[in-house]
Amino acid sequence: MKRRDALGTLALLLGPAQIVRGASIVAVRVWPADDYTRVTIESDTALSEKHFLAQNPQRLVIDIDGLELSPALRELVGKVRNDDPFIDGVRVGQNQPRVVRLVIDLKQPTAPQLFTLAPVAAYQHRMVFDLYPVQERDPLLALIREKEQAERQAAEAVRDALGEFIGKLDKPLAAPPGPPGPPPAAPALQTPAPPPTAAAGRVDRLIVVALDPGHGGEDPGAVGPSGLREKDVVLAIALQLREKLNANPGMRAMLTRDADFFVPLNERVRKARRVQADLFVSIHADAFFKPQARGASVFALSERGASSSAARWMADRENAADIVGGINVKNRHADVMRTLLDMSTAAQIKDSLKLGGEVLGQIGKVGRLHKAQVEQAGFAVLKAPDIPSILVETAFISNPEEESKLRDPAYQARLVDALARGIGRYFARNPPLARTRTL
Repeated sequence: MKRRDALGTLALLLGPAQIVRGASIVAVRVWPADDYTRVTIESDTALSEKHFLAQNPQRLVIDIDGLELSPALRELVGKVRNDDPFIDGVRVGQNQPRVVRLVIDLKQPTAPQLFTLAPVAAYQHRMVFDLYPVQERDPLLALIREKEQAERQAAEAVRDALGEFIGKLDKPLAAPPGPPGPPPAAPALQTPAPPPTAAAGRVDRLIVVALDPGHGGEDPGAVGPSGLREKDVVLAIALQLREKLNANPGMRAMLTRDADFFVPLNERVRKARRVQADLFVSIHADAFFKPQARGASVFALSERGASSSAARWMADRENAADIVGGINVKNRHADVMRTLLDMSTAAQIKDSLKLGGEVLGQIGKVGRLHKAQVEQAGFAVLKAPDIPSILVETAFISNPEEESKLRDPAYQARLVDALARGIGRYFARNPPLARTRTL
């Protein structure tokens, strides 16, 4: 008893600042998306947790050890958006001494993945909670339904316009003054011209192009001299390119991410394969250690090493995205995909070079090229064994002049037009075949 009293008296004499403290929260972040929502707690020392799912109502309960409730941690409550597909709200409290309880109220049945990340780049220790839906949606079915809805809306617009035109014809015309004569003949109604028929040899099926805006969420990608982030500009370009491609009858573009959230490299490829994509185009705006580097580049996969030292450097940099963005290394699904991605074929690379050549030729009309030919390197995101895949470096964001161009909406529009033309020219010369593969 005397020893316990002495320790308590010592604690009072030392004061809070002199007692061994727990971890301090550096930042809290929430990344909502239709695919999954990520919650990140960044701290100056590693944290450990225990968690369980509770029902009625559905909630995820997390007890974080070695932590005292702080204003920084309370900020998590206000970070949740009303349109978050998974999180209805967050509550935090001091459950026990040095144990903070975090309760995440859920909007739907969720399969959570919780893991920690060691310090990397600008980040300190991170504790990550990924909230995935229990039932994963079918992305190909979603694309087909989206196309059918667009076709219905277009048909309704044509019917409305035709009805308005016929209504004008049915109105009696005012008779001009003068002697009466024979009534004018009613104008013949023209049957609306049928839509253009598909080109000879074209397969009557949905053509799917997978667009992959690089980085996202925890991974900002490269950052330009004035602060423009790669993840933001490539998403803007990809969203515009999707609209441009979707305007083509029978074509639909799928984005590996359509908002600011992180997608692991192998998951980007899996998404493309799940929609049975005919092409995969990864969009980037990378940096180089020399600010003088400039010009757009197009890359395909290589079986025999990189075509240049710069290509090898850039591939290594892009392949490190998983480290910065943060992946759950215990995810068995990722291991299966890594095995699959080693099955890249010479035929895939040959078609990728054709696609890359068409795209490079068109973006060369918009701005300067870094290299006049398609380069090759071991980019992990290009390793789908059955999908022609390229990676487009739209410009060097590390170059002040090119960063300014990437920020310019007019330049983005010209770049989008060039990418769309390149993709169109590829399909014109390489018509898609009937699908025989299954996923």
